[in-house]
Amino acid sequence: MLARRTPRRLITASVTAVVLTLGGCTGSDDDTKSASGTGPSVIAPGKPGEAAETLSAADAAEQRSDDDTPNSADTDYARMMIVHHTQALEMTELVPKRAASTRVKRLAERISAAQGPEIETMEAWLKNHGGAKKGKGGHTHDLMPGMATGPQLKNLRAAKGTAFDELFLKLMITHHNGAVTMATDVLSQGNNIQIGEMADDVIAQQTSEISRMREM
Repeated sequence: MLARRTPRRLITASVTAVVLTLGGCTGSDDDTKSASGTGPSVIAPGKPGEAAETLSAADAAEQRSDDDTPNSADTDYARMMIVHHTQALEMTELVPKRAASTRVKRLAERISAAQGPEIETMEAWLKNHGGAKKGKGGHTHDLMPGMATGPQLKNLRAAKGTAFDELFLKLMITHHNGAVTMATDVLSQGNNIQIGEMADDVIAQQTSEISRMREM
């Protein structure tokens, strides 16, 4: 079971509160008054498309502490990352019969072992939150960074031995970088704790794998 983490918007609000409190040490009395006149004010970021709110620190904590309601960024991330991971699995399925390097084969096994269960977790999350499992349309595909193109996959399927290894690593490094970009984006734009945890895992795991691939 995933550990519950502090909502990202609350972290932002808490940091803002500290900054404003310190700023009040040298400013005027008016600078340190909150909207309610009871303490330092906090600028709490609004949801996408909404204006920020000025609240007391206590009100901000009460309002944000338990709010991890998924927003469109969370849902889009899960939907698109399922497609992103699926392509990675399609690429790793080619490895056993076409790769020459034992290290590449072991890497592909690790990628498959990690991303298969992650797809299942994201599909379950979408089901629990009323989202569609996959968005396979071309427009959605184009929005995802790091995805291999049709011609690139065709070349990968035709390659064998060391030529396959080199192309596989090149495409997978780009693919992993795209996943890290998507995960980083949802950490700043999303609101759901579980999606944030999954994004953290993607960043940690795939950044490590990128380093390994660059050494091969």
